[in-house]
Amino acid sequence: MEVQIKEMIIQDYEEIFAMWQITSKRALSKADDKKEITCYLNRNKGMSQVAVVAGRIVGTVLAGHDGRRGFIHHMAVLPQYRRHGIARKLATTAIARIEEDGIDKTHIFTYKDNSLGQAFWSSLGFIQRNDLFVYSFDNKL
Repeated sequence: MEVQIKEMIIQDYEEIFAMWQITSKRALSKADDKKEITCYLNRNKGMSQVAVVAGRIVGTVLAGHDGRRGFIHHMAVLPQYRRHGIARKLATTAIARIEEDGIDKTHIFTYKDNSLGQAFWSSLGFIQRNDLFVYSFDNKL
């Protein structure tokens, strides 16, 4: 199976979002609407990637940084394409792009019950932090 890793572009949004409905549905929010993803991709040019097999997007990684720390979101591979190194290629490409921008640390958030994701990130050398909590605030009260 030949896998091509290429930059995520907004023209692929519908195919990407349909894939996220299968792989990342519980993590989706208004921030994943086309308008917001367009802004994210423009702000973090070249960092987000897709994996393509036979012309079909089978994996994604949404990546960027805030000027201090890198962040990875929506690392996803369609179930039938897992265990072929696609996620590893997507992650290492995204991390390399973040590093090229001078960012020396990258964070990923996983759900507590996502043991598959936790094992994957650990295998790449990510270390689970036990010293902090994540708090979220809805700015549209």
